[in-house]
Amino acid sequence: MDYLWSPWRYQYIREGSRRNGCPFCDMARRDPARDRECYILYRARLNFVFLNLYPYTTGHVLVAPYAHVASLSELGDETLQEMMILARQAEAALKTTYHAEGYNAGMNLGKCAGAGVADHVHLHFLPRWVGDTNFASVVSETRVLPEDLSTTYDKLVGFFRKTTPE
Repeated sequence: MDYLWSPWRYQYIREGSRRNGCPFCDMARRDPARDRECYILYRARLNFVFLNLYPYTTGHVLVAPYAHVASLSELGDETLQEMMILARQAEAALKTTYHAEGYNAGMNLGKCAGAGVADHVHLHFLPRWVGDTNFASVVSETRVLPEDLSTTYDKLVGFFRKTTPE
């Protein structure tokens, strides 16, 4: 029998059951001087961009509004527009840095839709490559990521810029 060891996953399982409050709101409230510690790539006016702590692929970023809302209908037009501008910047960053051949962009709205943080809307943006899925992902729900989050952070942090003029 083969065993796959992923100790980082235990933290997700353990913290998920003990979570009080919203992890995205907690992250956004942190001192910006500590952004590297929680992998916040960029703080825009209405949204922020950060790395997924449990990525599907290297370069898996999230865009979330500062507003703690569960659905798109609760967000203002400016927030939605800025979210899409940041997604476009993520696309450019991932194309330049990882030479991505395609992208998945999406939202899981509601717990039954698969949202891990169901009460705070957020957009996933992931780079994809031809042949990047194989039997391990399909059969054993296992992914192999070639770099750690700190390395990914260092590669992507400089790509984001203001979304609105002052």
